[in-house]
Amino acid sequence: MAREQITFQCGDCKRKNYTSMKNKKITTERLELKKFCPFCRKHVPHKEIK
Repeated sequence: MAREQITFQCGDCKRKNYTSMKNKKITTERLELKKFCPFCRKHVPHKEIK
């Protein structure tokens, strides 16, 4: 299947907080979203990791 599960990692504390689905054929670059980190207790950029 083209859709795969991806994991997001906090930019500050480097913890894995969120997961999502992504179509690897359409979106080849890595995603970066600003999300809330419960460990940092603030909104920080979260980057997609392998």
